[in-house]
Amino acid sequence: MMKKRSYVWLIVILLLIPLRTDAEETKINAKYQWNLADIYVSEANFKRDYQAVADALPKLSSYEGKLARASNVAKLFALNERIARKLEKLSLYAHLKQDLNIEDKTAAHLKAQVETLISDYAAKTAFIEPELLSLSERTLAKLQKSKPLKPYRYYFEELRERKKHTLSKREEQLLAKLSPIMSDPENIYNNAARGDYDPPSVRTPDGKTVSLTDENYTKALEHPDRNYRKRAFQTRFQSYETIENTSAATLYASVKADELYAKARKYKSGLDAALSADDVPKQVFTNLISTVNTHLPSLHRYVELRKKALGVDRVHTYDMSVPLVEETIAKKMKFPFETAQSLILEGLKPLGDDYIQNVRRAFEQRWIDVYPRPKKYTGGYNTGAYDTHPFILLNYDGSLDGLLTTAHEIGHAMNSVYTNKTQPYHYSRQSIFTAEVASTANEWLMMDYFLKQAKTDEEKLYLLNQQIDQIRGTLYTQVMYSEFEQAIHDKVRQGGSLTAAELNELWLRLLKKYYGPAYAADPETARGWLRIPHFYDAFYVYKYATSLAASFELVKQMKADETGEATKRYLQFLRSGTSDDPIRLLQKAGVDMTSPKPLENLLSYFDSLVREMEQLLKKQGRL
Repeated sequence: MMKKRSYVWLIVILLLIPLRTDAEETKINAKYQWNLADIYVSEANFKRDYQAVADALPKLSSYEGKLARASNVAKLFALNERIARKLEKLSLYAHLKQDLNIEDKTAAHLKAQVETLISDYAAKTAFIEPELLSLSERTLAKLQKSKPLKPYRYYFEELRERKKHTLSKREEQLLAKLSPIMSDPENIYNNAARGDYDPPSVRTPDGKTVSLTDENYTKALEHPDRNYRKRAFQTRFQSYETIENTSAATLYASVKADELYAKARKYKSGLDAALSADDVPKQVFTNLISTVNTHLPSLHRYVELRKKALGVDRVHTYDMSVPLVEETIAKKMKFPFETAQSLILEGLKPLGDDYIQNVRRAFEQRWIDVYPRPKKYTGGYNTGAYDTHPFILLNYDGSLDGLLTTAHEIGHAMNSVYTNKTQPYHYSRQSIFTAEVASTANEWLMMDYFLKQAKTDEEKLYLLNQQIDQIRGTLYTQVMYSEFEQAIHDKVRQGGSLTAAELNELWLRLLKKYYGPAYAADPETARGWLRIPHFYDAFYVYKYATSLAASFELVKQMKADETGEATKRYLQFLRSGTSDDPIRLLQKAGVDMTSPKPLENLLSYFDSLVREMEQLLKKQGRL
């Protein structure tokens, strides 16, 4: 089901990340760990806020049925903000405390308490938007122009746009009741793909038997032994046959639900409904597909380059991830965290002194929990509350990827720092469409810095390979996924079905188109669609591509502008939150995503990287 945005009563819900129990060093210097006292200095302070929220919740109900008057709406919004900000801190503290130690019973108890409070809060505030949307257009316009609600002008602009797709009270109640059922396809898919599915095992070249979990499968595809890569690929993809028909049925049901929801709300299609939820014009999506299709020859050139460098007749899926450089180079590219800090501070200098000072604060004031340890969640993320500094979780391993992940999460953190300092609470988030701009901009700057610092051809090749595959995975691959989504939604909307055979045929056709004549689309690869859970959140993945293109364009402008105006515009963008629609915010920063130009610039850069890599490989006599 399509998801709506809400500016006034948004509560942070952290995603739980799978646990890893590596036997890492547990006695880590405190400066590399979060100081949760920055949120609450004691449990007594936590309890004080908890009780304050519990006491305030009943007051929300007193405004029900009274939202036609601006003064009442303003009072309700003010009360709601006070409650939401405290609840946000409570949730943050409990989740972070448990993320540091999954077996922390105190954290588990606090988290359970907060989740109950959040549930009560959701019930108490459930009347707000439905009641506002039930008001006449004239009344909503009057509220929007009223003096007490001036800080919420853009919120009401969004609300009035949404009203066009709001049904009668009885119809809304019916849709609300159907909502859980419409989410069932994803739940069934998750049970099949993650619960009932057991990863197969394969024998490694050194005689060990390993289960092809996501992590082990990734390692297998990077292994220099081609026969082992092929065996791992075939074993993994053949195993998907056991859930193929179930996955086709659940995806079909999910797409039907999306299209039914869109039709009920008077949208032309599921795509239109999804884009409307993000305030993104359809032109952005259609430009993305058409522009990338125009530049497919650059991807074909890269696959051809891989074919020659690997010395194979054709490139198979299991040949797309193996590095084209000596393994020793990757091992040399190691960065102790102190070194990583220095490099990040140097690489991000183009963003200016104020930005760098904020990054220093992140490093020096324990905003980052750096190293892996037993019972700590794995992965990496940035989170925080409006009334706290950001908190970054890492499991730093000293690799280049670990350094780039650090820079990426710092980008998110700085976005929050600038936004929270500038915007009122109800505009203090970032839309999904723009959220990755701030993080990927930092990655562009760091990779630009590393490429300029490369001392040998092998180092340069390693970095070029990293950069090419980053663009391939985030732009070309996500756009192929988006094209697949558009095709299956169009088919269902026109009364067609989605069988496993039909989905396999479509997936293979797109793979052949995107990867070109040097690519061999093995029959097993046809099941690739069932590995993508994002398809159950319709038209989500295209945003990865647009964010990457937008950040590339902004960084390109900052590097070329000696006046510093481009950097000022970018920093203003970081301060903007959700104070306007994402397209207008990016336009103010200097990039127009309704135009194909940013995409064309990024795709031209991709082509230049492929050609540079080709020249270096020729220089080494490997082509």
